[in-house]
Amino acid sequence: MTVSALRQPPEPALSFDADLERCADAIRQLSPPAEQECPAAPMVAELRRHGLLAAAAPAADGGLGLAHEPEDPLRLVRMLTLIGRANLSAGRLLEGHVNALKLVAIHAEGEARSRLLGVARSGGLFGVWGAEGPHPVRLAPTGDGRLELTGEKLFASGADTVDVAVVTAKSTDGTTLLVALPTATLAGRLFPGEWSVSGMKATASGRCNLDGVRIDPNDLLGGPDAYFREPWFEGGVWRYAAVQLGGMYAIAGHAADQLRARRQATAPLQAARLRRMVTACETARLWVASAALATEAPAAQPATARVAVLARLEVAEAAVRLLQLADEAMGAASFALAHPAERVRRDLQLYLRQADPDGMGQRAMERILDDDEERRRWGIG
Repeated sequence: MTVSALRQPPEPALSFDADLERCADAIRQLSPPAEQECPAAPMVAELRRHGLLAAAAPAADGGLGLAHEPEDPLRLVRMLTLIGRANLSAGRLLEGHVNALKLVAIHAEGEARSRLLGVARSGGLFGVWGAEGPHPVRLAPTGDGRLELTGEKLFASGADTVDVAVVTAKSTDGTTLLVALPTATLAGRLFPGEWSVSGMKATASGRCNLDGVRIDPNDLLGGPDAYFREPWFEGGVWRYAAVQLGGMYAIAGHAADQLRARRQATAPLQAARLRRMVTACETARLWVASAALATEAPAAQPATARVAVLARLEVAEAAVRLLQLADEAMGAASFALAHPAERVRRDLQLYLRQADPDGMGQRAMERILDDDEERRRWGIG
């Protein structure tokens, strides 16, 4: 290697990989086993400090383009998996950020695009709030050229940390629109404290009251029902699975550590459990990688979303098997609040239930069965 080569700055990809490792380590240090859980803000600060939030922005706009059609989808897989392994709540917030910036990259135009991507470049945290409650969010014209929101969002992930929320709202004609809302304009309308669940506590996915919030037309992203375009809607669920894979690795690692510390890892039954945990993780990894490469390709078609859905469901099934094996391997000790697996188990169990896996699987199989080419692709034609 020449002296001039040694003086060259590091490749962006290599620098990012090193930052990713450091970020995961920092978040892991913020997440020790304890009854009191780490709030999201310090973890989000590490995501920001190490450049992971800005990296999701398009490359042409100052990021690394990880959110939409990344040059290397497996780099995005690795980012989500490593942060999920460090802390599933941090991984969930990062996945929502990637999802939101993908929607911005695809649908935002003009001044709104410049403004939103400026927030992304500066390390702002984005999120997507789509879950409805008893009072669904509606959007109607006010008569003065503006639009007014009514209703509430539930499960507003990162209600205490998100800087820009991409919110779904039904218009008067029944279609769904996307609205980009700076959370600074929602003072007194966010209730992260209402998120009272056993797992994923740090996501603070509370309620958001949008009654009377007025927006300008340029706050809208895309046209009617743009949110549901495939392969970016259900096709994006592989990202959930990538974060959940990180949780699987964490649980398997804790089980292996405990068995080795007790000199039980080579006992026949325990070795068999560890082997099945390892193969569950590898099965999940292969499905996630396949789905990421398929759905993030520039030429991806709507039908490609089925790969992501099947991957997400297979990862969930593999995770359930792994959790049972880990419980059997570690025993009652792992339910102590001070045990390193205790919080990860709770977080993963809740995360696997989001969002509507049964309905997602049913829709995917209906579409596969209704399409001759799809049936042949999956070997049932």
